[in-house]
Amino acid sequence: MAVTRHEVRPGSYYDSVVLMQLQRALVELPDVLDAGVVMATPANKELLAASDLGVISSAGPDDLLIVVKAVNEVVAESALSQLDELIAKRRSSVTHQFRPRSLESAVEQLPSAQWVLVSVPGRYAADVAKSALRLNLNVFLFSDNVSLSDELELKNEARDKGLLVMGPDCGTAIIDGIGLGFANRVNKGQIGIVGASGTGLQAITSEIANRGYGITQAIGTGGRDLSGDIGAITTLSGLKMLAQDNETKVIVIVSKPPEPEVAIKILQAARRTGKPVVVNFIGYSPPARQLGNLHFAINLTDAGRLAVEIQKTSDSDSSDSTGKSQIAGGSRGYIRGLFSGGTLAYEAVMALRTFLSPLYSNVSADGVEPMLDLFTSRGHAIIDLGEDEFTQGRLHPMMDNELRIRRLFQEAQDPDITTILFDVVLGEGAHIDPVSELAPAIVEARQLARGNNRELDVIAIVVGTEDDPQGIENQIQGLRAVGVTVYTDTIEAANDVGQKLTSNHANKSDPNLDEMFSAAFSGINVGLEIFYDSLVEQGAEVIHVDWRPPAGGNESLMSLLAKMK
Repeated sequence: MAVTRHEVRPGSYYDSVVLMQLQRALVELPDVLDAGVVMATPANKELLAASDLGVISSAGPDDLLIVVKAVNEVVAESALSQLDELIAKRRSSVTHQFRPRSLESAVEQLPSAQWVLVSVPGRYAADVAKSALRLNLNVFLFSDNVSLSDELELKNEARDKGLLVMGPDCGTAIIDGIGLGFANRVNKGQIGIVGASGTGLQAITSEIANRGYGITQAIGTGGRDLSGDIGAITTLSGLKMLAQDNETKVIVIVSKPPEPEVAIKILQAARRTGKPVVVNFIGYSPPARQLGNLHFAINLTDAGRLAVEIQKTSDSDSSDSTGKSQIAGGSRGYIRGLFSGGTLAYEAVMALRTFLSPLYSNVSADGVEPMLDLFTSRGHAIIDLGEDEFTQGRLHPMMDNELRIRRLFQEAQDPDITTILFDVVLGEGAHIDPVSELAPAIVEARQLARGNNRELDVIAIVVGTEDDPQGIENQIQGLRAVGVTVYTDTIEAANDVGQKLTSNHANKSDPNLDEMFSAAFSGINVGLEIFYDSLVEQGAEVIHVDWRPPAGGNESLMSLLAKMK
């Protein structure tokens, strides 16, 4: 009959990987049926009980608990007696090194350290990360089960200090050629990545490497970073850093489905980098394959392929030798879009929301503010004049230009307006010659603007064919004759508008960036010893901290110690 025996070792702490290795070694002993080697937290003891390894109430959360189920008592006791020998056989290189007991001591020993890798149990991880930030160190926070409030606090503090907190639950990063967590071995290159998906980041970096190209930095963020609660703090910081990094020529963003309003915020920040940015928001439907410097990928492999193809193109273009944003700063006023076609208005909104913020419209879409007064515009606004509020008691604007012309004059007198965008939809039932009425109105609107010392850009999207009653070529030529820029594609028109109106101010120089990305990787590991071993194998300068739960894991004492800091 099988017997179960256990041993409790008070105050003996080992990380989770070591515990799993020891557990596996015990199970592999002859006539051992099952084993458990855990820190005796309530959750771990429940798991042991559920696995039929007994209920042990005498052990506390800072105690090492070893349980063995064997064919008889002799085998069970023999297995327990071999634990010290199994511990001694571990081949971690850190075992034979001096290990400081605190983060502060580790920094004194390695003053060049810029990073701290944190992989301790979740309930302790935030405090370790806070200590790292107090020492002005960047954090790779592998630990999960960190509260949302702690994550927000950590990331806000890091942003204010010009530092990064990657995580919590950040599985992968590559910094200065050194892989952190579950990273793949890749060459250094000129493509930088910000990833809220660890395996997504791995897939893209591997695709880039397999195509013969390399990575400058791959910045992980943790899966919650693109939630509405966190608001992409690390993602936005990572984009800023890669925008300022001279070595990074192409940027890639990858994430599992982000919150819609957060996705728009990131796309707007990506626009401001001035560098080509490949976007792979899994589950996000982009309005086009490309918008300005944004290139939208359909999957992970496509993201890697696009990044490589863009770098190949940029390698042959020497117009930007610094790699920094070359887009001119300064606002060029507001746009007012006056549309007769609802779907065209929607398509314009979907494209322009990545350029302009805030963008107001009576078209409902994520990242777009509703118009409180349909008859008085504010800021950047796209208006569907074919909506019921405008057509009651009058013809649709595709048939009658009167409403749109009146609104054109109204908008042209706004001193902040520099651009008018409108559509001309031809076909059966539409106005037989819309340009005959629109062209004179455009000339008059421009004269009104010049009276206020402004030049008014007018851009039109013309939809139709040469066989339509109006004849598309006649309509286009009539518009061009009065200085209108004409497109037949909404996305191309929106792209032109976005490029003209986007106010891109170059990112201010951050001295931390030059220091962060110019020196060889140097860091401190707190938690899993396998991460230390990995860094050593990659040639990084690193120290491992002999971390133990503070106050023996006693929550009351931990709280008291925290107040004394």
